[in-house]
Order: sequence, then C-alpha cells, then structure tokens
Amino acid sequence: MFSNRYILIYSAVMVIIVAVALTFVAVLLKPAQINNIRVEKMQNILTSVNIESTPQTAEELYNKFISESFVISTKGLVKKEIEAFDVDLYLEMKKKTEERNLPVFVCTKDDGSRYFIIPVRGKGLWGPLWGYVSLKDDFNTIEGTMFDHKGETPGLGAEINTSAFQGQFIGKTIFDEKENFVSVNVIKGGAKPDDMHGVDAISGGTITSQGLEAMIRDGMNPYVAYFKEQMKKNKMILK
Repeated sequence: MFSNRYILIYSAVMVIIVAVALTFVAVLLKPAQINNIRVEKMQNILTSVNIESTPQTAEELYNKFISESFVISTKGLVKKEIEAFDVDLYLEMKKKTEERNLPVFVCTKDDGSRYFIIPVRGKGLWGPLWGYVSLKDDFNTIEGTMFDHKGETPGLGAEINTSAFQGQFIGKTIFDEKENFVSVNVIKGGAKPDDMHGVDAISGGTITSQGLEAMIRDGMNPYVAYFKEQMKKNKMILK
C-alpha cells in the first residue's frame, strides 16, 4: 500500500509534467495556428468577391487580387499608420463608433474592375456572426458576400454560410434612389422579386436572420461618409 504522502507527491509530479507538456505543445503549435487564422482570413476576403481559393492557394491569390488595403475613420479619412489586415474587428466593436478603425480591402480583377470589401461582425442566436461584403466601384451595388458563424443551428441559422443564401445579396443595393443608406433587409417570408434592398430570410432561422441583417446595417453604417464621398467623386468624373 502506498502512503498518502507518496500518492500526493506522485499526483503533483504528474500534474506538473502534464502541464509542462501541454504548454510546450501549445507554444510549438502557436505559429501554425496564427498562420491558419491568417490564411482563413485571406480566403474569406477572396470569397466575398467570388474568388475561390484553398489554404494552399489563398496567399498567392490574395496577393494577386487584393491590390490595396487601408483603414479609415467614420469621417472617411484614411489612417495611414494602421494596417487594415491587422485590425481586430472584435476589439473595434467594443469602442465607440466614432473611435473605430474601419478596414477597407480593394480587389482588382484581371479585367480591371475594382471592388471594395468591408468586414462586418454581429451576433446570432448562439454566438458571434462575421463576414465580408464587397461593393462595386459605385459604392452601392453588392458584388458578393461571405458570412460565417460560431455555433448557429445546423440546417437553420447555420445556412448563412451557404452559397445559396449568400448568392441572394449579389446585385442588391445599399442606398435608395435619394442616396439614403438603407442597407439590405433579410425578410421573413421572402423578399419581393423586384426588391433591390431585400433578400429571403432563412426558414426557421429568424433570430440568426435578424442578427445578420443588423450586422450588415451596423457594420456598414460607419462607412457611409466614405461611400458618399467616393460616390460624389464618381459623379464629378462622369461630368
């Protein structure tokens, strides 16, 4: 029979050995984990402009098509000292709106067309939602989207990350005829075919649909000053 003292010492030694081993493995794997997150972010940005990629091709395609990135303030002023890719939207959302750093990623395709990609983040039924919305260079028409979630219900709210749902946003507009920002509504029961500001909600995923609608509206609203300034410049060029 082992004494209580022996058992306690043995248990303590084993706990220390396991803790050290786990710490060593965590430190060893951390660079790979950070790189995986970085590559996944590149893939998500590319998806929003309808460019397919894999973990193996993401960085090459990102460097090819993402021609520019920058950070702006809610007044539309560029903050040159901050890298757009390094901005953590989770942390930015905790700040007052006027204090946030707002990343913009610019995609230039082979035909010379340019698209402006905006990251968004919100809340679903069971956890956070996030994604990217890309706009054509009119700063009004949606070129594509990418949405994902942490723990929405499979077959219901989790459908936000399917191409069928995301494809509805292509061609929708975020400003009305008077250039008022109206975002895109996710409509329970379905949007009308001619509704340029609405898409069908997910059947059985009402709360997730509402959360996604709020995410797009609240995520893009701080960019409105920048969008309108660019729209004004486009009009001057056309004249």
